[in-house]
Amino acid sequence: MTLNILFSARPTFWKQYEAPLPRALAEAGIDAQVFQPGDVAAEDVDYIVFAPNGPVEDFAPFTRAKAALSLWAGVEQIVGNDTLAMPLARMVDTSLTEGMVEWVTGQVLRHHLGIDRHIVNPEHEWKFVIPPLARDRVVTVLGTGALGTACAEALVALNFRVRGWSRSEKQIAGVESFSGDAGLMAALEGAEIVVLLLPDTPATENVMGARAFAAMAEGGCVINPGRGPLIDDAALVAALDSGQLAHATLDVFREEPLPEGHPFWAHPKVTVTAHTASETRPWSASQSVAENIRRAEAGEPLIGLVDRGAGY
Repeated sequence: MTLNILFSARPTFWKQYEAPLPRALAEAGIDAQVFQPGDVAAEDVDYIVFAPNGPVEDFAPFTRAKAALSLWAGVEQIVGNDTLAMPLARMVDTSLTEGMVEWVTGQVLRHHLGIDRHIVNPEHEWKFVIPPLARDRVVTVLGTGALGTACAEALVALNFRVRGWSRSEKQIAGVESFSGDAGLMAALEGAEIVVLLLPDTPATENVMGARAFAAMAEGGCVINPGRGPLIDDAALVAALDSGQLAHATLDVFREEPLPEGHPFWAHPKVTVTAHTASETRPWSASQSVAENIRRAEAGEPLIGLVDRGAGY
């Protein structure tokens, strides 16, 4: 039977996926046709591939659809949609993971080695500063899902002393693991670099506030490629101004693009990047979508199946 797949995203996305998605489906042995909204009746759709900011907002008419497969790793914009009763899977993409590992590792090494002091040196001062070895540097990763685990493993391979924290207990080789409310402060205590890769949920909002910053080692650094609401912005600025933190590298924000005049733009201890830490690539994302459709048709569990109660 030929499967009908609806692709619901902005027109620019369709141009990127128009060729690789059918090719990935064919390579996975799936007989399918891919349609855009309006080109197929809702009751005839078997799977919905979508971006949360795309045209489909009401999923109720898709009575035959077996799953909704998001093109985004984050699902905070869609998980509360009451019309979306079918199984929902977030994007788990090899290229997204690789890109995040590269970005996080680069930023951690930047702060670990003190690269900035040599890049910004208008006085041409001869700065003979020997950084500690990675084995002497504590790096805490908050959020050990697919992305956080991959980043933690890469940092372990570089010989950092890595701690990992998540809502539920997880074990990662070479990582000192913490979980739950009781484990959060223990994971942060004395950490010199903290990497934020948690989802955006009511439970994680402002997880990095004044108390969390105070628990870190004095002169520590925060790296956030996760979600903007994880950080209490005012508390971060206060920690930077007091010297408790030496720097914050931020790729995500509560409002994007970051508004002109926001304190982060002009703060000398903040690096702003434009939500570019990692991105899905259409060719690999298409392969992930095809694999999940193959799994669903075979009665196997979906990769990235969202827990509605937890919000991710």
